[in-house]
Amino acid sequence: MPAQQLPHPPPGPLAQPIPERAPEPESPYDPAAPADALTHPYPDAPADPYPDARIGVSALSLRYQVVAALAVAVVAVGALVHLGMVFLHVAPSNTVTKQHGKAIDEWIYPEFEQNWKLFAPNPLQQNIEVQVRADVRSADGSTRTTGWYDLSAEDGAAIDGNLLPSHTEQNELRRAWDFLTATHDNANRPIGLRGALAETYLRRIVVLRLGRDDAAGKGGGAVQRVQIRSRTTNVPPPEWSDEQVSTTPQYRLLPWWKVPADEAAGGVR
Repeated sequence: MPAQQLPHPPPGPLAQPIPERAPEPESPYDPAAPADALTHPYPDAPADPYPDARIGVSALSLRYQVVAALAVAVVAVGALVHLGMVFLHVAPSNTVTKQHGKAIDEWIYPEFEQNWKLFAPNPLQQNIEVQVRADVRSADGSTRTTGWYDLSAEDGAAIDGNLLPSHTEQNELRRAWDFLTATHDNANRPIGLRGALAETYLRRIVVLRLGRDDAAGKGGGAVQRVQIRSRTTNVPPPEWSDEQVSTTPQYRLLPWWKVPADEAAGGVR
């Protein structure tokens, strides 16, 4: 039986010849050619005008390289000295701090003050509240004494539940009281010139807080004197502890301070 022949496609636009594939360009690199016979793929590319150019510090002259090296060395030494001073300041008392404590304090205070201790053996276990009362002169000339305003409780209420409490609410009053106790003896007498500065600083803070609380009342009243006290209560130990701690509050009462007229009027910030 003869093989059946398929019909040829009819002539038309579908019966177009398939173009031949163009030959690929020859690579300028012949694997078989010797290394010195290879040619650059871009023979017309300009050559590097500065083949031996240096960058960074190496581009500087010898004199400036020495200056740069000295500057880096000074910065490194200064950073190491600063870290060492801060470490000695926050570290527990040791031979070095006893012999060179004055030099360490002069380096740290006041710009780099650290109010925490490294490996603190006795962390604070007390709640200290700063309270104030005032003698107020009313518009009719009469004088009255206010009750005690718990300024620390006011700061605590402002911080509680606040995701971004201000630095003033957290530290202003607390640091002012710490400053005063550090510059006064047990009889509340100032020690040196910083004691008078601590009194002025704390007095201005409490007068501003009294003005915020409207302690003088409306109608032209003014604060004449203020008296400040602290109420210290030990933090009770946990239930599983056998430690016995008294939770009876201890008070430290400061003398009455006269308020200058400019502070009483709210003109001093």
